[in-house]
Amino acid sequence: MSCCKLVDHRSGGGIGVRPVAVWLVLVGLVGLVQAASWSVADDRVRPRPIPKDNLPGDLADRKPPAGLVAGKANQAPVDPRTKRRIRLGRRLFFDPLLSKDRSLACVSCHDPAHGFADPRPVSIGIGGARGTRNAPSLFNVALGRTFFWDGRAASLEEQAKGPIENPRELGTRLVDVVARLKASPDYTAAFAESFADGVTADNLAKAIASFERVLLLGNSRVDRFRGGEATALTSAQRQGLWIFESRGRCWRCHSGANFTDERFHNTGVGADRPDPDPGRMAVTKRPGDRGRFKTPTLRGVARSAPYMHDGRTKTLRAVAEFYNKGGVRNAQLDPIIGPLGLSEKEVGFLVEFLKALDGQWP
Repeated sequence: MSCCKLVDHRSGGGIGVRPVAVWLVLVGLVGLVQAASWSVADDRVRPRPIPKDNLPGDLADRKPPAGLVAGKANQAPVDPRTKRRIRLGRRLFFDPLLSKDRSLACVSCHDPAHGFADPRPVSIGIGGARGTRNAPSLFNVALGRTFFWDGRAASLEEQAKGPIENPRELGTRLVDVVARLKASPDYTAAFAESFADGVTADNLAKAIASFERVLLLGNSRVDRFRGGEATALTSAQRQGLWIFESRGRCWRCHSGANFTDERFHNTGVGADRPDPDPGRMAVTKRPGDRGRFKTPTLRGVARSAPYMHDGRTKTLRAVAEFYNKGGVRNAQLDPIIGPLGLSEKEVGFLVEFLKALDGQWP
């Protein structure tokens, strides 16, 4: 049969079709398939719209919520200059000026609507570059001792500089950002009001860190229950609390006012991959730190899925089941990690408790 014919099987004869028409139909079909595939690909790499600043205006004036009274968040007095720095840091946090092509901002990966975390397993940076780790929540970072999953930053100020120059994140240079800020009369004036030496890379980091320190989450159902409000927790949540503090052994890592020991543990996450993330070892160079990652806070954890340092786990239930099974065996597995022997119902109680660690946030 000629390539210019379509066969009508009902009559056994050929229906004449012009070659050009066939070509156009085929090209059209191929185009639709390609368009669909490009659309899917673009969804993976195209930056999301930068979230708008809908936060309340009085963040700097709020007292630390219940449950955090023993934390460092209460120690720094909020004087007028500090408030100006917080306002400046807040503006910088939402400003795409910090990124190379002005398409991303800090808030692009730390969305307030998602617990100041990223709903994607890993964030997408400049030019569609995929990150290597999940962006953790910024809630209560004022209580932190070290920062990033591997603890490579010793202060919030140091942490604030990292994403700016990371080629997989904001992808620019601090010297270029400082030049942009100095070219802006508004920013120049705002820095002059907040810092004696005006616009510098260090002051940029100080301003962002000042803002991040007021992102406090507390006064959860658990805090109120521990404070004597017997009805603050449901029956399931109370049973989950008992499991958390006993058979679940969760308290061994998730302790203190912010439900984290601020230490590094190997739970086996990612150990089953052909090229596992070295974790803390990349910082310390000690083989014993291979696969160790910082314990994240559990406050507001229900807001910030997915979980684990690589964002592999989509639900709190899956997280609880992972630990119930004893993590993933490897040479550096933390000795406190092992099978818990919880029933499905008990795992459900634990999840309900974790949800009760949410707190008051506008």
